[in-house]
Amino acid sequence: MIDIIVKLRGPEGCLWDRKQTLESLAPNILEEAEEVSQAVKNKSKDNLCEELGDLLMVILMQIEIAREKGLFNYSDVLTGAVKKFIRRHPHVFGDIKVNTPEEALALWKKMKRAEKEINN
Repeated sequence: MIDIIVKLRGPEGCLWDRKQTLESLAPNILEEAEEVSQAVKNKSKDNLCEELGDLLMVILMQIEIAREKGLFNYSDVLTGAVKKFIRRHPHVFGDIKVNTPEEALALWKKMKRAEKEINN
């Protein structure tokens, strides 16, 4: 899929795809996410699969544009996401214990707040 995006944005690629920017594609993320949500509500397995692919394509396009601009690359995004999920799940990857889904969610929110405080 990444190779397809690189080709679409390359010199011999699609004029529309090459013209896109982080800003111009931002609304597409919301649109595709809404279509995913609608497919879930409709319990449409085939449509959900298709819409998840569309959402993934827009996300990967955003990463490619950022890579082209020297902002970050695919590995940076994936590594950051993996580290964040591990940090926010100390009850799975650490020594903290939770007994209910509600406790797990509260811990997630606590970890997220702590990260925001550190980053601000």
